[in-house]
Amino acid sequence: MSFRKRNIGLSTGADRTPAATSASQPQPERAVSSPTATPGVRPSPDDGRPTTSTGSPSLDNLLAGHGGLPIGKTLLIEENGTTDFAGALLRYYSAEGVVQDQKVHVIGMPQQWGRTLPGLIGPAEAADEKSDKRKGERMKIAWRYERLGEFGAGVAGARAPAVTLGDSSPSSMDDSLAKPAFCHAFDLTKRLTHPSIGNITYIPIVPTNEPLLVSIQKKLQAIIASSPPHITHRIVIPSFLNPTLYPPEVGQPENVLPFLHSLRALASSPTSRVTAMMTIPLSLFPRSSGLVRWMEILSDGVIELCPFPHSSDALSTSGAATSHEEPPQGMLKTHKLPVLHERGGGSDQNIGQDWAFTLSRRKFEIKPFSLPPADGDQEAQSQARSDKMPKKEDLEF
Repeated sequence: MSFRKRNIGLSTGADRTPAATSASQPQPERAVSSPTATPGVRPSPDDGRPTTSTGSPSLDNLLAGHGGLPIGKTLLIEENGTTDFAGALLRYYSAEGVVQDQKVHVIGMPQQWGRTLPGLIGPAEAADEKSDKRKGERMKIAWRYERLGEFGAGVAGARAPAVTLGDSSPSSMDDSLAKPAFCHAFDLTKRLTHPSIGNITYIPIVPTNEPLLVSIQKKLQAIIASSPPHITHRIVIPSFLNPTLYPPEVGQPENVLPFLHSLRALASSPTSRVTAMMTIPLSLFPRSSGLVRWMEILSDGVIELCPFPHSSDALSTSGAATSHEEPPQGMLKTHKLPVLHERGGGSDQNIGQDWAFTLSRRKFEIKPFSLPPADGDQEAQSQARSDKMPKKEDLEF
């Protein structure tokens, strides 16, 4: 008769020490492909889809909460008047792709256009910190909340791990230095010099036996199909349908709409990583026309730039938030944002809001638009106060 303690299971007597030893050893991690492995691509803070920067931090924060332009999406920029603010956004977009070693494909522009890309300053976050230091004395009390709720501070900033002031270990400093920059700051007065600037592909507008847009679409497909699948492509289309660049027959709906359908299919293909940005002049193609309305439907994001008239009165009445800020140069309207309702990604809360934009030498900044306080009739106000308030000698105590 054998005696055993209770609550202990019977065993066959096999030695379990090797199993315990193997269980205690760490298992090798599986290699998981993430969007962060590609330069210039990171997961969206909203739904995790791969996202790339437009080259402007404030425009990144405007795009449905993704913190950039999601892979597979197209952005249409409409502009009123004869200004070229949309062209500056395209140059930021192209320069960001060159710095991130991505493939940039420019349609309808010669190689001289690529030589006008703005010069690189550095990471956008570092440039913002330097510009903040140049400003006046900041508020000393509650300094932790000085960037709380500030538009343009970064969508993913709230999800980034907090770094304590006392944590000055070499490992934490190395991690912060080794983290690649998602967006960069550029200077429009300088010219970009980068080894990858020679990799820009220029697709000219030349007459062929087949329709022009069909030949452009075939060239794009051939170039993207011949590149590795991990390469990110940026398609840049400046001044689309401009009569000075495109033949008159290209502007017909039977030519434009199939091209936009094929561009949308090419961008949304699961085997390629493509984003596209195009501009169109509203002075030649107004939004009331059916062609432009269909172009907006076939685009994932649509924004409109409405510059102010070039007069001192208009600039003074437009006003800035403070006297130290530059007055805005126009209004920005968001008609459509890259939101996928069936997947639950993105937010359209910025649609219909009043935004203003300012293009300076170093950045394209988008801020909420607000009118300055109106100065009333000082003489009438002083007279009204004098009528209501009795004189001092008339008061009896």
